[in-house]
Amino acid sequence: MLQIRWHGHSCFEIKDDITLVTDPHDGKSIGIPAPTVEGDIILVSHDHYDHNSVKSVEKIGSKVVKDERKRKIFNVDIKGIKTYHDEKSGDIRGENIIFKFLIDDIIFCHLGDLGHMVEESIVEKIGSVDILFVPVGGNFTIDADIAWEIIKSIKPSIIIPMHYKIGGLSLPIDNLDTFLEKSVYKILKVGNEIDFDKTDIPKETEIWTFTL
Repeated sequence: MLQIRWHGHSCFEIKDDITLVTDPHDGKSIGIPAPTVEGDIILVSHDHYDHNSVKSVEKIGSKVVKDERKRKIFNVDIKGIKTYHDEKSGDIRGENIIFKFLIDDIIFCHLGDLGHMVEESIVEKIGSVDILFVPVGGNFTIDADIAWEIIKSIKPSIIIPMHYKIGGLSLPIDNLDTFLEKSVYKILKVGNEIDFDKTDIPKETEIWTFTL
């Protein structure tokens, strides 16, 4: 059984017998609670303060991944795909890594702070995806409209929106409703965490929304 728990922004905890954490923040720098998790594996999509606070979630023995090199850590297959944090090939905000990883036969893809529409070559590198974490708040990342275009290209089974405005967040980004109002899929409100396994992956695409 796997568990996904949201720690706000783009920080998620995916846990079975190991704990993987994505894009940790420190909480106080962006006005929301700090993550309360220690990661065996910590993925950092890019080196900005609201995504790279490794010290907030690390412990002795944590493995930190900050590049796209393909590897296996604690039986988790991980590969990165280089993209950009803006529409100018990184000239404004630098590079971004999309991480694809396999845990308990479930394929995850975390888009990080993707800032542009992805070309077909990137979609091919990503391949099949069970669960897609996608930024939707705009301004610093893709907005709701581009997020939906990317979702149509990748065709995940489960869509998990992230990087949007919530109470206390100090960043000027859009709220979740702008993304959800464009949805034709079933929306499942899962609270702060959800437990599931491979048999729970839906045949028809769903959106899972989390709350702090």
